[in-house]
Amino acid sequence: MSSKGFARQALFPLALAALVSIAHGQTAAPALPDPASTTVQAMGWMQGFPPPPDKVLTFDNPAVNVYPRTRWSFSHIRELVPTANVWRGSSAPSPLPRAARAPDLDSVRFKAMGTGEELTFAQSLERNYTDGILVLHKGQVVYEKYFGALTPERPHIAMSVTKSFVGTLAALLAHEGTLDPGAPVTRYLPELKDTAYGDATVRQVMDMTIGVHYSENYADPKAEIWDYARAGGMLPQGRDYAGPRTFYEFLQTLKKEGEHDQAFAYKTVNAEVLAWVVRRASGKSLAQLLSERIWSRIGAEQDAFFMVDRIGTESGGGGLNTTLRDLARFGEMMRNNGRAADGRQVLPRAVVDDIRNGGDRAKFAKAGYATLPGWSYRNMWWVSHNADGAYTARGIHGQTIYIDPKAQMVIVRYAAHPIAANAAIDPLSLPAYQAVADALMAAQ
Repeated sequence: MSSKGFARQALFPLALAALVSIAHGQTAAPALPDPASTTVQAMGWMQGFPPPPDKVLTFDNPAVNVYPRTRWSFSHIRELVPTANVWRGSSAPSPLPRAARAPDLDSVRFKAMGTGEELTFAQSLERNYTDGILVLHKGQVVYEKYFGALTPERPHIAMSVTKSFVGTLAALLAHEGTLDPGAPVTRYLPELKDTAYGDATVRQVMDMTIGVHYSENYADPKAEIWDYARAGGMLPQGRDYAGPRTFYEFLQTLKKEGEHDQAFAYKTVNAEVLAWVVRRASGKSLAQLLSERIWSRIGAEQDAFFMVDRIGTESGGGGLNTTLRDLARFGEMMRNNGRAADGRQVLPRAVVDDIRNGGDRAKFAKAGYATLPGWSYRNMWWVSHNADGAYTARGIHGQTIYIDPKAQMVIVRYAAHPIAANAAIDPLSLPAYQAVADALMAAQ
């Protein structure tokens, strides 16, 4: 089968129709599958010893990346592809204490963005195909639930939440003087001199204001996102595949489109370029650097891991996998101005401040995100600039770290929504998070 055939098969028709309707500004999206009837248990994926042949999920079957099979595969990435480990370190895990008296968050009510439909927080979790969600308030667990194939000890793919980890590492290296955001990308990566990045700065990469010919449109089977995924081993390459076979090879094919530093343009390849810069500046792999500088210092319970390409290069654009509880520890460290639960200063406060203060709102507005008015993007984090100062790491299909400094709240969520784009997920999630923050502040 041709490589383009794999990409076409990997597009779930319902998600494709929904994405097209969203892209064209239509308000009525097609009906989505019933979450309850498409769980791993209901569908029988990979159940039994061995599983029935029609219930086996393997990497060489493109359908493994298609809903509802993703309700299993997103929580079993290490069983499908090669990975690089992110060691948690040798110290004891930091506790995640549970609040003695937690408010009833399930019954918190809010109105959906756009439609005004009223529903509860509990209802929103099922409607957004949640695999797991955890809410911290003042460092204590006030809510934790798991669905589908996810369990407390099992890692789940973080998708583009990965980018925020890469951006944080880059911001840390910049603070320490190891990396110069104002320098041309070619200072670190001369290999990109004849690409779109030949006249770009590292700061422009960090804030995604790069003019590069690359489409992130998941509704288009010919979009470059699929070429990127095949090059990095995230999709089967096919027997007749003749394209780039590593992330590095793919990045060297990218051509300029438009001017840099004019507008925010969300493109995963920017994160992969930044990951390469971080590796080159630090002299360490992404997995080693993340372990040494963050993961081994936040009291993580479990190792994390990255998906890697055929030469072991970690995916900095979407390949990180963690447990939900460890994702919460990272989010709480960010909320706590870079300080871990044991009091250790993992990141300088200036690094965290630079992120949550946000970027250029005018440049962000040009991207036209209807669900994110007034937001900005800084160091690969999304910054709301709302009254609570909330900022977030976001990934397709519903992956989230949502930090609300005023409410002293962190929400982490893993999910397997049938539609990739957050435009389909935000109308329920963003008002739900704000309603939970309001409820927690009211209960103080």
